[in-house]
Amino acid sequence: MRPKRELTRVVRMPDGHVVLDATGRLPGRGAYLCDDPTCRATAMKKGALTRALATGIPEALRAELLGPDAPAMTTKDEGGERGQE
Repeated sequence: MRPKRELTRVVRMPDGHVVLDATGRLPGRGAYLCDDPTCRATAMKKGALTRALATGIPEALRAELLGPDAPAMTTKDEGGERGQE
């Protein structure tokens, strides 16, 4: 398990927008991602972040999380319902 300071918090705000939370204090449903690009890519591919936040991840935020070298992924590339990955 990694310390919180080594993780990036992503939050689904009460109004439904999904944003990065640099402070760790924004209201809403939050999920943590490790800072390792491979770990983030795996989480996106399997749909873990989508499941954790119970909403889709906007393409702009997806690109920001994965970095400039990551291939563009559409929502159909994400994993399915729990147990269907």
